[in-house]
Amino acid sequence: MTKFSRRQFIITTGMTAAGTLLAHGCSSGSSSTAASNATPAVNVAPGDAPEVTTAKLGFIALTDAAPLIIAKEKGLFAKYGMPDVEVVKQASWPVTRDNIVLGSDGGGIDGAHILTPMPYLISTGKVTKGNKVPMYILARLNTDGQCISIANTYKDLKVGTDSSVLKDVFAKSKASGKDIKAAVTFPGGNHDLWMRYWLAAGGIDPDKDISTVPVPPPQMVANMKVGNMEAFCVGEPWNAQLVNQEFGYTALTTGELWNNHPEKAFSMRADWVDKNPKAAKALLMAVQEAQVWCDQMENKEEMCKIVSKREWFKVPDKDIVERAKGTINYGTGKVVENSPHLMKFWAENASYPYKSHDLWFLTEDIRWGYLPADTDTKALVDAVNREDLWKEAAKAIGQEAAIPASSSRGVETFFDGVKFDPADPSAYLKSLKIKKV
Repeated sequence: MTKFSRRQFIITTGMTAAGTLLAHGCSSGSSSTAASNATPAVNVAPGDAPEVTTAKLGFIALTDAAPLIIAKEKGLFAKYGMPDVEVVKQASWPVTRDNIVLGSDGGGIDGAHILTPMPYLISTGKVTKGNKVPMYILARLNTDGQCISIANTYKDLKVGTDSSVLKDVFAKSKASGKDIKAAVTFPGGNHDLWMRYWLAAGGIDPDKDISTVPVPPPQMVANMKVGNMEAFCVGEPWNAQLVNQEFGYTALTTGELWNNHPEKAFSMRADWVDKNPKAAKALLMAVQEAQVWCDQMENKEEMCKIVSKREWFKVPDKDIVERAKGTINYGTGKVVENSPHLMKFWAENASYPYKSHDLWFLTEDIRWGYLPADTDTKALVDAVNREDLWKEAAKAIGQEAAIPASSSRGVETFFDGVKFDPADPSAYLKSLKIKKV
C-alpha cells in the first residue's frame, strides 16, 4: 500500500529539467483596470503581514477562472497586502502543469486555477515523469457549469443524458474505418472523467469503442468546426460559443450528470505555501471574497465583460453572460432559464474543498488506470487538501457561517442512480460495469 504524508511530499519535491520547453502565456498582472478599481488596502497588523507581496498564478481561459481574475481586477489581492500578484494566462493544462513544476523561481508559476485531480497527479508524479511536486488544494473555485457538446452530425439523435443512442452509430462509423473521437482537456482531469462517466453509463467504453483525446479548451470549437471530433467536454464559454456559431449543440450540462458537482480548484505548490503561510492566507482571502462577488447576480454582467477582455479570454461577452446568469440555449431549440446547473462560485458551499469530493476524483482516476489500485486515497487527500487553511481564511473575512460541519458532503447520487458513499469508495468502484480495474 502506497502511503503519503505532507512531510514526505515536501521531502520528495523535485524540479523539472531546465530544458523543458514551455509555451508561456503573457502576464495579465498589470491590468490598468485593476489599478482604477483597486480597493483600499486593509490595515494589516505587522505580525500578520504577508511574507511576500507577489505570487504568480496561472489560469486557463474558462469562466471558472473568474475568481482569480476578479481578485486581480478589483484589487482584492492588494487589499490583503499582496499588490504585486500576477495572474498569468496558460495555453493548456499541460502548460499549467509544467509551469507549476518549474515554480516562479524557475520562470513558471506558484499556483493556479486548475482541474481538481491535477494537484494529486502532480504530487504523486503521475503526470510529471515521476517528479513529485507536492501541491495543496486551498479552495474549490466553483461547482457545475461544464457541458458535453455534440457535433451537428448527430443533431437528429437529440442526444441528452443517455449516451446509449450513440453506441450503434459510433460502432458503424468505426467499422467503416472512421476514428471516432471525443475530446477532453487533460487525461485524468475533470472533463475527462465527466466524458468517461457519461459514455460508460450508456454502455460505450471510452477506451475501446472510441478515442478519447486531449484538446486545449480554447481550441475545442475550431476542431469541432473542421470535423475533428464527434463530441467534447469543456467548461464555458466554449460550449456557448459552439452553439452561437452553429457548429454543434449542447447535449447536457455536467450538472445533469451530478448536481452541484465539484469542479476547478485553487491550488498552489506546497513549498510556496509552507514558506509563505501568511501570504497564502491573504491570497485565499482575496479569492474567497472574489467568489462571493462573482456569485451575486447583479455582478454577472460586469464579471463577464471583464473576463471577456483581450488580456483574459479574448472572446465576445455574449458567449459568456447568458450561461453565467443561468440561461442555457442548448442549440436544439431547447432553452432553459434559471437553470439550477449554472456555475456557482460561493453559493451552496461551492468554494469549500470537501475531502469527500477529492476522494471521488481519485477513485475515478483509479477506475481508469491513472492511479494505481493500491493508492492510499485517504492519506493522499489528507496530504493535499488544505480545508484547514480555507476555514482560517473564511473566518478572517467574516464568512465563518459558510464553514460546513463536515469534511464530507455525504452520499452523492448520479443521474443514472449510481451512488458514491465516501465512507466506502471500493463499493462504488465495484458497482461500475465499465472500468480498467
